[in-house]
Amino acid sequence: MNHLLPKALIDVIDELGQLPGVGARTAERYAYYLLRAKPTVSSKLANSLEGLHANVKSCPTTFALIDSSLEISPLYSDPSRDKTTIAVVEEPLDIVAIERTGQYRGTYHVLGGAISPIDGIGPEKLHIAELIDRIKNDKVTELIIATNASVEGESTALFLQRHIHEANINIKMSRLARGLPVGVDLEYADQITLGHALEGRKEL
Repeated sequence: MNHLLPKALIDVIDELGQLPGVGARTAERYAYYLLRAKPTVSSKLANSLEGLHANVKSCPTTFALIDSSLEISPLYSDPSRDKTTIAVVEEPLDIVAIERTGQYRGTYHVLGGAISPIDGIGPEKLHIAELIDRIKNDKVTELIIATNASVEGESTALFLQRHIHEANINIKMSRLARGLPVGVDLEYADQITLGHALEGRKEL
C-alpha cells in the first residue's frame, strides 16, 4: 500500500490501527474522514491527545481517573457520598457505567484489572492492599464487588471474599445480581440492566 497512498495518510492509518477493536478497514475510513474534514477537526483531536497524559492522573485513594489539578477524586471527597460503602470495580470506566444508573451514592475502588494468571496478573498487581486499608480507615460496612461477569471477574471476586475473611474483617459483602450477561463488561452494559443488578445485589 506504500506506493498507493501518501506517507502522511499511511502513518495515520497505521497509528489508528493500533487501537483496540479498530481493524485495517476502519482505520482507513477514520483517516480518510480526518483528511476530508476541516483541518480544525484534526487539530482538536491532536491537541486532546497531546494533553491526555499530562492532564489525567489516578486518585491516590480510589484509583479513579481525575484531572491532574485535583488531589483526590470528587466522588470520594464529596460529603454527600457514603464512605462506608465501596463498590469495587476493575477499571476506571466501570465507575462511569455505574454512575449513569443514578442509584448509587457510595464510593469506589478501582482494582486496576482482574486476576488472570494466563496474562501474568496476580493479586499483588491489583490495588487490594490499598482496599484493605480503606476498609479499616473509613470504617466501611459494605463492600459491593462489581467486577465483570467473566471468568477473571469471578476469580477476582472469590479472591477478595476469601482474602477479607482471612484478614478477620467483619464486613457485609455483596455481588452485583445476575442482571449482567456473562462476558459483558460494565462499560458496555446498559443503564437499566446495571440498575437492576445494583438493586438485586446479593450478600456473599
